[in-house]
Amino acid sequence: MQPMNELYEMECRIFRKINQHFERKMWNAYFRTITNIGGAVLEILLVLFLLIFAHGQLRLTAVACAVSLALSHIIVQIFKKCFPRKRPYLILNGTNHPINALQDHSFPSGHTTAIFSVIIPLILLHPSLCLILLPVGFSVAVSRIFLGLHYPSDVLAGMLLGSVTGYICFVKIVLPF
Repeated sequence: MQPMNELYEMECRIFRKINQHFERKMWNAYFRTITNIGGAVLEILLVLFLLIFAHGQLRLTAVACAVSLALSHIIVQIFKKCFPRKRPYLILNGTNHPINALQDHSFPSGHTTAIFSVIIPLILLHPSLCLILLPVGFSVAVSRIFLGLHYPSDVLAGMLLGSVTGYICFVKIVLPF
């Protein structure tokens, strides 16, 4: 069990390094804003916009994004039930966090999963979009730690889950056409 404790301690150190900057107004404003891009409302609106207005390969990719978002959300909810990890601000003393922070389980990060489940199909369609979309995705992931809501492993799991579902949906929905 010693290696697991060491990994957890390392994760807590990384978490604190990021979360300690919560009081910096510019960073706080940035991360409070960017985190919403990974939220359900904006992700669903983005995908609906693409489904309504896109044509050709982009429309197929929008379908892949929609399926990926829905599938990954279901998987996140299953994981949260199977691995009921408390959020770091509830466990770690001195953690900075917003008022009225989320109370559900933290593993994996739903915001991070959502953003990666949508951006990966778009990047696979147009690889040059990675210059814009990957920094946005990573910013959403870091915002979840910055705001005291997730451990680094929560966001890494979200990145992996969202990326894998996005990739699979793109390959199964877009590539055959």
